[in-house]
Amino acid sequence: MDEDGVLKLVLVLVALWVGLEILGAILDLTFTLLGALDSIIGLVIIALIVAFLLDRI
Repeated sequence: MDEDGVLKLVLVLVALWVGLEILGAILDLTFTLLGALDSIIGLVIIALIVAFLLDRI
């Protein structure tokens, strides 16, 4: 391989590495938000059940 080929290979590997880091950060943020969303959905379901049992619905 000549110098250009090695530089292109390194550039592709670094671009892939940066892309995977960005994707990992996005997925981590998404799962964090979904984790909080699970708690909120659970609270809403409990509130609906309590309201139903108290004949508020």
